[in-house]
Amino acid sequence: MIDDSGYRPNVGIILCNRAGEVFWGRRRGHDGWQFPQGGIHSHETPEEALFRELHEEVGLGTDRVEMLGRTRDWLHYDLPPELRRRPPRRGRFSTGHRRDGGLRGQKQIWFLLRFTGQDADVQLDLSGRPEFDAWRWITYWQALEEIVAFKREVYRLALTELAPLAGGPTAG
Repeated sequence: MIDDSGYRPNVGIILCNRAGEVFWGRRRGHDGWQFPQGGIHSHETPEEALFRELHEEVGLGTDRVEMLGRTRDWLHYDLPPELRRRPPRRGRFSTGHRRDGGLRGQKQIWFLLRFTGQDADVQLDLSGRPEFDAWRWITYWQALEEIVAFKREVYRLALTELAPLAGGPTAG
């Protein structure tokens, strides 16, 4: 589902451990690392999408996390032109796509969760198509140094807004 401005609704997940480090996953088949994220289905609330994505991508249920907060509003990023796609021509006006049929980027609600389980609880292979093939804990602000350039600003905005809820990591 793409809105009239060309943005796909999405959730982003910042999962922090008791030490204040955050979950960092390597995208399967790529060299890139990122926070878990995923699309919101038309029948879902952002919170429902959050917990579905957390289970699909990281293998965690609600019994292994504590909700600390979320961003107040949508944060947007544009995809580079080579990553944009056009939906099939048939039925494009009835599926919520822009009139020109293009995907501009993602709009995201970001959630901050505290991981209350053990590292062994993380399971990257629960879905038929795992998102990640490796993971590690990194410092709270390290993500800004490692994320692909086109997502850097949305990561900075989300991390900055949620930092006070994470126990006070100072800007990096």
